[in-house]
Amino acid sequence: MDRFLTGVVLGIVAISHISLAGTQSEKGMGTQSVATLDSAPMILPALPPLPTGKSTVIGGSIRDVDFVRDQFTLKVFGGHSMKILFDERTHIYRDGIRTSLRDLHPEDHASIKTTLDGTSIFAINIHILSKSPEGECQGQVLSYDRKTRVLTISSVLSREQIELRVPRNTPIVRIGQARQDQAASSSSGSASAGFDSLDFVKGTLISAKFVSDNKGRGVVSQIAILAAPGSAFVFSGNVISIDLHSELLVLVDPRDDKTYQIFFDPSLFPVSRDIHEGAHVTVTTKFDGVRYVARAITANYTHSPGN
Repeated sequence: MDRFLTGVVLGIVAISHISLAGTQSEKGMGTQSVATLDSAPMILPALPPLPTGKSTVIGGSIRDVDFVRDQFTLKVFGGHSMKILFDERTHIYRDGIRTSLRDLHPEDHASIKTTLDGTSIFAINIHILSKSPEGECQGQVLSYDRKTRVLTISSVLSREQIELRVPRNTPIVRIGQARQDQAASSSSGSASAGFDSLDFVKGTLISAKFVSDNKGRGVVSQIAILAAPGSAFVFSGNVISIDLHSELLVLVDPRDDKTYQIFFDPSLFPVSRDIHEGAHVTVTTKFDGVRYVARAITANYTHSPGN
């Protein structure tokens, strides 16, 4: 019996030594594995290139900065709030000096260069300013109140309504067109001091530069009339898309390197060997307050057909 107990005790001691040795071995292997992992370089995925769409400058006050979702809310001067995305591609400046993303704080006044990234608004540059920031927006006139001198537009970028106060004698620049009550000989890009309600007919496409007053309201410093309802425009360039179902023709005009969407009646302008994707065409259009509508489409040839 004593021999039996002695054997059991020795067996337990032996098993304990084996278990301890195994544990130490595992610890050693674990340490080696951790050391190997620590020494391995971390390869981060490359950031995609910046969106290449048209950019717009928006002025406002920053709210609700979220560094987890990489977004913040901007209270636009004279308008509503909008969500804006940012990431490591976004450049941040405070009074013109480059700073880090962590320097982005609520209540900061900022002038932000934005573009569309899919359906989201993305910040390319954020200029945080100690003084009241400037902004620029493009949109269509919804209404103009003569008494309060408040102009309400629908932003092309965000589709939000923006209210801007227009002081007397605000400079008006008409781009490439004459107002309907002006002589047809008016020059392109002509400017006038002051305006009347004819400049702000509903549906007019405008671009406005503005600053913030001490109450956070947008005050216009300059307005460009881009297209008034009934105005005629001539575009010339290469057709990049024709959609018969939506009656939409898209071309790139090399004079300003911009893309234009033009609506057309396929029964009047059928797709043919002359009018097709890749063709160089001249399109005379009329702006109806919502879109450019084709009134004539002419194919341009750089060489004689058949050569």
